[in-house]
Amino acid sequence: MLMAVMMPRESRERWTDERLDDLNKKVDDGFARLDGDIRELRGEVKGLRIEMNARFDKMNDSINARFDAIHARFDAQNRTLMGVGVAIVAALIGVNAF
Repeated sequence: MLMAVMMPRESRERWTDERLDDLNKKVDDGFARLDGDIRELRGEVKGLRIEMNARFDKMNDSINARFDAIHARFDAQNRTLMGVGVAIVAALIGVNAF
């Protein structure tokens, strides 16, 4: 089995100002890229939110139209029942009058 001999860190690497500046630039570039990605995602989420709101509004309008149709049917049924009730009352009064 081979064993790797580890040299002390100091002799392997030297953190010079130039290397630190390079690392700092890489970190800054990474954060800038991340910031851009986050802004892009926020824009996409905003677009999705607008699309979802439009779809929900359309669905809400459709549901409201259906309930309006049902309401109109109940109104028609109510008028019919009221007419039948008036006719029954008139018939009862007419039968008792003669």
